[in-house]
Amino acid sequence: MAQSVFNRYEKKYLMPEPVYLELRKRLAPYMQEDEYGLHTICNIYYDTRDSYLIRRSIEHPVYKEKLRLRSYGIPTLDSKVFLEIKKKYRKVVNKRRIQLTLREAYDYIEHGIRPEQDSQILHEIDFFLQRYPLVKGLYLAYDRIALFGKQDASFRVTFDQNIRSRHVAMGLENGDAGEKLLPEGYYLMESKIMGAAPLWFTEILSELSVYPVSFSKYGNIYKKEHNSFDAEQLMVHRMENWNEIRRTKVC
Repeated sequence: MAQSVFNRYEKKYLMPEPVYLELRKRLAPYMQEDEYGLHTICNIYYDTRDSYLIRRSIEHPVYKEKLRLRSYGIPTLDSKVFLEIKKKYRKVVNKRRIQLTLREAYDYIEHGIRPEQDSQILHEIDFFLQRYPLVKGLYLAYDRIALFGKQDASFRVTFDQNIRSRHVAMGLENGDAGEKLLPEGYYLMESKIMGAAPLWFTEILSELSVYPVSFSKYGNIYKKEHNSFDAEQLMVHRMENWNEIRRTKVC
């Protein structure tokens, strides 16, 4: 059973396309795209029927956890996918995942049929499933470009666009259509690193006035559905700020 463990700091940044394009130019001497280029990531987030996990997450507790099923592209029931348990404690993200077929993953999460293989990560997921009565909470997809450092490949930056979701036909095998979260032309950047970010990276962000934001994809979709997230108002305000920045620093 293939498995992976990640421990790192993750920061998120929201930007319109003009800033994204300028940032890509600035990063080019230091970072390069991974072998996958622009690709689609599809997820099912599992939650309780009353959405306890995401409701707790958006309250910004010291510790939070989630379980999701992830595929790269649209899978069949026999395709390999990743079942991930993700935890965050005091800003450090721990992600642990195992690889199963999509059919095995559904059988395990939704019907209690445990995979034959065994691992410590599987035991952790066992405990999670025993602790929470889970159902499919949200289908979430986005198109991603990932970069890694030329000198330090462990430093990664990703750009997500076309963040979309749905509550119907939530199987990963059912295509990647969904309702858009953000206006057209906006990107969500994430930096992922074990320690401090390189100085050149922080200097570039400072020059472009790109600052970290608290932005959970699932969390903001939940807020939008409950009328507490106004994407249009947030983006218009930010575009006005960045237009001024571009006049003085970018153009």
